[in-house]
Amino acid sequence: MSETEAARTSRLDRALNLIERIGNRLPEPFILFGLLFLVVAVVSTAVAAFGVTVTIPGAAEATPVRGAFTGEGLEFLFTEMPENFIGFPPLETVVTIMLAVGLAERTGMLTALIRAFFGSARGPVLPYAVGLVGVSASVMADSAMIILPPLAALVFKAAGRHPVAGLLGGFAATGAGYSTSIVVTSLDALFSGISNKVAETLPDPGTLVTPVSNYYFNAVSAVLLGLLAGFLIDRLIEPRLVRGGVSREAVDGEQDTDLEVALEPAERSGLVRAGVAFLIAAALVLLLVFWPDSPLANADGGFLPDSPLMDSVTTLIFLGFAVPAIAYGAQAGSINRAADVPRLMALALRDLTGFLVLAFMLGQFIALFNWTNLGSLVAVSGADLLQSLNLDGYPAFLGFMLLASVLNLFIISGSSLWTLMAAVFVPMFALLGFEPGFAQAAFRVGDSATQIMTPLNPYMIIILGYLRRYEPEAGIGTLVARMVPFVVPFWLLWALVMTIFYAFDLPLGPGMGIHTHP
Repeated sequence: MSETEAARTSRLDRALNLIERIGNRLPEPFILFGLLFLVVAVVSTAVAAFGVTVTIPGAAEATPVRGAFTGEGLEFLFTEMPENFIGFPPLETVVTIMLAVGLAERTGMLTALIRAFFGSARGPVLPYAVGLVGVSASVMADSAMIILPPLAALVFKAAGRHPVAGLLGGFAATGAGYSTSIVVTSLDALFSGISNKVAETLPDPGTLVTPVSNYYFNAVSAVLLGLLAGFLIDRLIEPRLVRGGVSREAVDGEQDTDLEVALEPAERSGLVRAGVAFLIAAALVLLLVFWPDSPLANADGGFLPDSPLMDSVTTLIFLGFAVPAIAYGAQAGSINRAADVPRLMALALRDLTGFLVLAFMLGQFIALFNWTNLGSLVAVSGADLLQSLNLDGYPAFLGFMLLASVLNLFIISGSSLWTLMAAVFVPMFALLGFEPGFAQAAFRVGDSATQIMTPLNPYMIIILGYLRRYEPEAGIGTLVARMVPFVVPFWLLWALVMTIFYAFDLPLGPGMGIHTHP
């Protein structure tokens, strides 16, 4: 390494170490969200006392900001507390999937599978494989942020590399690239439905937005961002872990030698049995999907944009892990009787107790934030500010992408944020001669990158739990500092891809251009 490169690296390390120290001085996540809950309660009450309202475009009337410490607010807090916890959206996904993934782990199937495919891997392609898979993993919806990072850690461990680099890289690629994928996902259908709902109210609605209207843009973005993620994992994250003195015991000390030896006959036959069980389960699901009058189809007989099938991602992933795990365990000897299945699942839930406690407070905070309408006020106020700047052409889209990135720190749900922003910006950009599909593509750039550095992302808390298996003293600051190196490069590269499509007037997808009237 040259002296210039060493100095640059040293400056970066110092900056990230500063972020880590500041972040780790924050209270524990449970206390942090308890304090944020009180802040939202006080601020909402103060704002509501002045009669502040927010006019969401398309709404029949203004929406008032509601105060927590009012009669209505106290009624909400007292009556909805259990529902705010049990109905916390990530909770149902995390618990359901971890039952199956934990079963697959404790039967030995995951370890055997990793050993079979990656036990002898030593090549430099592993970080890039994690990056490419992670960026396109949104096909599994939010489940990807639970499944891919710990699996990437196991793969790195099996290959003799630092598992923390795999864990962090898997989460960064999945989260920061969530709005794009090399394959069409349910998010494409959801976004296009929102875009069309707004566009149909315009005098000139432009070209109908379909789930593939951004496919060319998404495919190019996914490949480039996946390669970038691999580069950052390989050249920045893993070397920094070593330079920073992060223990490599997880690789050198705790890496069992059985990761490098051949599979036992029982394990090999267990994997074969698991593969057969998976194929049978997949065939039965496909039969159900293509069955005439399928119960998984929508009222029109299709599956997009909404259908029971699209709502069954968590169930399908559960079956995809649980069914092969049971078959593997029965063959390999880790499941000897039916009672072993719930026992192993219970062990998986034991590891989630910390998250369940945190989910209680996090659910209360997010429910209150949404109920007060402060999120809508922040989003619409930001949109009004951008409109007041009277930007035109590409500068308007650049400002739009920046605004989406900032708002993404507070409103993690991409569909919720696009619902708010589309109502303002699809009509605004239509007046400037741009297709709704182009506004939607620009939104994707700002929607994902920053969500991997905000504590309001509940999946960050799950990753922090995994990180503490390797580094017990790690805190929020540790995780944020290690995500920052992904955020800026991801945003800049993605914005560059958008700039190239805009500059050369390239089609964003089949039948979708940039300008309404070229």
